[in-house]
Amino acid sequence: MKKIGCLHAHYSNIEYIQKAIASNDLELVHFVDPGLMSRIASDQNFDLTKAQNKVNEQIEWIANTNVDAILITCTNYIAILNEEQLKTSVPIIKIDEPFIHHVCNITKPQMLLFTNPATVEGTMKRLNEFATTHAKPINIDVQVIENTFELIMQGKKEQYVNEVSNYIKGLLVSDPNKTISVAQLSMVETAEKVEREMDVQIGNPLKTLLTYLG
Repeated sequence: MKKIGCLHAHYSNIEYIQKAIASNDLELVHFVDPGLMSRIASDQNFDLTKAQNKVNEQIEWIANTNVDAILITCTNYIAILNEEQLKTSVPIIKIDEPFIHHVCNITKPQMLLFTNPATVEGTMKRLNEFATTHAKPINIDVQVIENTFELIMQGKKEQYVNEVSNYIKGLLVSDPNKTISVAQLSMVETAEKVEREMDVQIGNPLKTLLTYLG
């Protein structure tokens, strides 16, 4: 049985990953640290170097628990991570990499939705770097669904799902052919709900991760 250590920035991500990839052949061990993102947002003296050191410390800690691979589900952690500083040889799976590949392979205009404003900069930086490096022409309209992310942080999941799904449905009603993806793991359940109810396809990082893992 293979063992994967999963690093999350919020406890809510455990459920999504557990439902999606848990199997009899795979043991998932979850590590959660919501404090790092809070520290970065609130402490001006906590610079990038300190943040990188903290993320590297977390990765090394997980690697020492005898896992076969490490899955990072927080896009901000991924943006901060400096792999050149890591001493471990344990493979690292970044949840946004297959998703970025998927988004960059779409040549027509598309919309990328977020609920957490703090994840936009890091995600788009990595996405644009990939597009530039691989000469991928992209036309992306980034939108943040305001005043929703705090709901999931407060444990108001049902309200979060309803508000985000209503927003996405509104976009599709105005333009049924609009190509939409959601950028965050917390938005996956909502995207799947809209897919079922409106018979559409919405890109999400969990869908592309499952394809990547085979």
